[in-house]
Amino acid sequence: QVQLVESGGGLVQAGGSLTLSCTTSRRTFSSDNLGWFRQAPGKEREFVASISWRGEITMYADSVKGRFTISRDNAKKTVYLQMNSLKPEDTGVYYCAVSPLGSGGQYDYWGQGTQVTVSS
Repeated sequence: QVQLVESGGGLVQAGGSLTLSCTTSRRTFSSDNLGWFRQAPGKEREFVASISWRGEITMYADSVKGRFTISRDNAKKTVYLQMNSLKPEDTGVYYCAVSPLGSGGQYDYWGQGTQVTVSS
């Protein structure tokens, strides 16, 4: 069974920074595309960022462009989300997800999530 374990969430003041990590035991990690999503209270889960399997292509939601950076370390089987200049509207549960090679961009595996709370 695929396990994705997020960490690094917490409480931070507006303007602060956090770095989320997501580690997996997937043997095919180096060929997986990866993403971060978030869900705010009362809202649907939304896309935050993604990174291709070789790390050369990254995509971001307009709301986080210029503030968040996604990266990966294939040797450590870990994907990161560096979050700077945090805003109260960034509050939510953050999930990492795996889009396996050949899945057509669908995210098939999800972590349990880590809470990020940004106070004003």
